Amino acid sequence: MNGPQILREIICKSILNKTGIPGYDYCLNPYGGCTHACVYCYASFMCRFSGHQEKWGEFLDVKVNAAEMLAKKLGSRNPPGGKLVIGTVTDAYQPAEASFKITRSCLELLAHYRRLEVHILTKSALVVRDLSVLQQLPLCHIGFTITTMDQEVARIMEPGASPPARRLEAALRLVDAGIPVWVFIAPLLPGLTDSREKLESLWRVLSDAGVAEIWVDCLNPYPAVLHRLRTKYREHFPWALPVLERYVSNPEEYKEMVQGIFRQLSNPLKCQMALVPSVRS
Repeated sequence: MNGPQILREIICKSILNKTGIPGYDYCLNPYGGCTHACVYCYASFMCRFSGHQEKWGEFLDVKVNAAEMLAKKLGSRNPPGGKLVIGTVTDAYQPAEASFKITRSCLELLAHYRRLEVHILTKSALVVRDLSVLQQLPLCHIGFTITTMDQEVARIMEPGASPPARRLEAALRLVDAGIPVWVFIAPLLPGLTDSREKLESLWRVLSDAGVAEIWVDCLNPYPAVLHRLRTKYREHFPWALPVLERYVSNPEEYKEMVQGIFRQLSNPLKCQMALVPSVRS
């Protein structure tokens, strides 16, 4: 598990915001911070806006008035429409959601509103708790980030998230219930999760689970992310550190290698797989 965590309840000024993420119109983040504490998380840049001195993964702000603010926005004179993505700089189903139910309260409002197509990206099996609400949404898609099925790598790199096997079980339940599910393999961890054998194995597992769409993303080598990764590699995976350094020194060559693997894998498997165009985790 990750280290000590600071939790505070806060009042947010807005909850439904315009987003520049391609393909989406709005984003919604029910929490500030994320106790999944993923070593590679790009969202750790949010620390400087949080007012916290703790490291990323060690604090969580619970937006206790999120549903109230969402209700006001949905009932405004200029009601929103289009595509909404939930969980862009936090996980809407991190452990605290089990008791606070902020995400569920927002989804219940959206289920009655029915003018937004809802997409959720998570690393938590807790999303299955809200299956009955998800089925009421007119258009709902659930994305699971599954970086690897290797529990030891996951335990070190994403210590607060649901184990990969539980995420896969949750994906199966949602698919069986008729909810479209996609998977984000992100980021690829050089030397740990990016070999042809590991990608093919993961792809087959996901395809057999009924996942029809898979997106893959390379690591975005932000300095803070690299610092955390190098520390973990040295401690747990020293044999893979040279591969990480080669990627950092020549990311374009690495992407060409990954694309070559995908070309070899693409024909015999049922689901569609694509590499995210930009290097962004």
